[in-house]
Amino acid sequence: MFSGQFWAYWYYNIPNYVLAAAMYTLLGRFGLSFFVPPDWENYIWRGFLKVTDPIVAAVRYITPLAVPELLLLPIGWLWLLMIRVVFTLVMTIAGLTPPVDALPAGQAGG
Repeated sequence: MFSGQFWAYWYYNIPNYVLAAAMYTLLGRFGLSFFVPPDWENYIWRGFLKVTDPIVAAVRYITPLAVPELLLLPIGWLWLLMIRVVFTLVMTIAGLTPPVDALPAGQAGG
């Protein structure tokens, strides 16, 4: 499933993937919120709520109360994006990210 390159840099890849999954889950909840009622009992919607509610609660804690509830989702996405960028920069500066030349010839760029 995963190449040896993934496991060689697990300390970078796993947090990066978790942050990416959280970001896209927030975007999915934001998109669905335009089409479904907030108290919808569908299991997919409840799954989105269960995964993203802790993130929204953390964003609500650091965001002014004047911001509407619906805007907390894209703001949370931006916070996670900033965390992901800073994480990547710190890991790159420390020399802990996978090297760009680690791909075999002909696989870079598609």
